[in-house]
Amino acid sequence: MLRGIAALLFFQLIGESLVFLTKLPVPGPVVALVLLFCALQLGRSMGRGPFPRIEGVAEALLANLGLLFVPAGVGIVSLWGVMRSEAGPIALVLVASAIITLAATVWTFIAARRYFDRKG
Repeated sequence: MLRGIAALLFFQLIGESLVFLTKLPVPGPVVALVLLFCALQLGRSMGRGPFPRIEGVAEALLANLGLLFVPAGVGIVSLWGVMRSEAGPIALVLVASAIITLAATVWTFIAARRYFDRKG
């Protein structure tokens, strides 16, 4: 378990460092996730998968994912006055972001389906 956490933190460090050094307008954890995905795919193509240590840590984090939302909930409660006064713009942004996310998800699904239909 400890090696799996160390691997995830290592990729987090690489992602944050790359963003800091290159001034990319992308969050470090996103870069780290892409790098981890590439490393896992490369390892699998070389016959070195599966990766039980990383999978075990990922399953443990996903099992306790609800705990990661506690700080956000505390922030909403502590800033309730601001939330109430800005309810209109917040609702507009939430609806717009949900629509954009849904559209991007559908577009990605359609593109992946076409790709795998051509490949298969």
